[in-house]
Amino acid sequence: MTSATTADLYTSAPAEIVGAVLDPEMPMVTLADLGIVRDVTVANDRVRVVITPTYSGCPAMLTIRSDIESALARHGYRDVEIITRLEPAWTTDWITATGRRKLVAAGYSAPGPAPRRTTGPIPLTLTPRPRDVTCPHCGSAATTLVSEFGATLCKAHYRCMECAEPFDHVKEI
Repeated sequence: MTSATTADLYTSAPAEIVGAVLDPEMPMVTLADLGIVRDVTVANDRVRVVITPTYSGCPAMLTIRSDIESALARHGYRDVEIITRLEPAWTTDWITATGRRKLVAAGYSAPGPAPRRTTGPIPLTLTPRPRDVTCPHCGSAATTLVSEFGATLCKAHYRCMECAEPFDHVKEI
């Protein structure tokens, strides 16, 4: 069997099952919403799933792999192979519009466009790059960075200067 294309990735039963698995760190979004499922194929009763972590050292990957295996097993798929692909690197641009809406509805600030890389070395900066962050509670752009690291490495912690509510911002990668 050939690999699914991006357009039909979530049309097969195993792909729909995998895509519906919730992210363990942000359970309001699915793996499909986050765009980390790169491919799902079935051949000779074996389901092969290719995923790309949001960070190469993402601590949630073991849980994600286990959750994928469990979800497929509940639907009768016992022979499962999960492959982690690091290239191309995941980007927040892969988060779907639905995923972004779910993040905001849950009180997160959704990421803006990911930084564009050019050829050559990646510049080292010792301070966070400025972001245009909007409060998910009141919509104000008057926000301030509290901590570059929130509950997980992929989030920064902010506070709104208008409504005074704290919130996490999903960092652009």
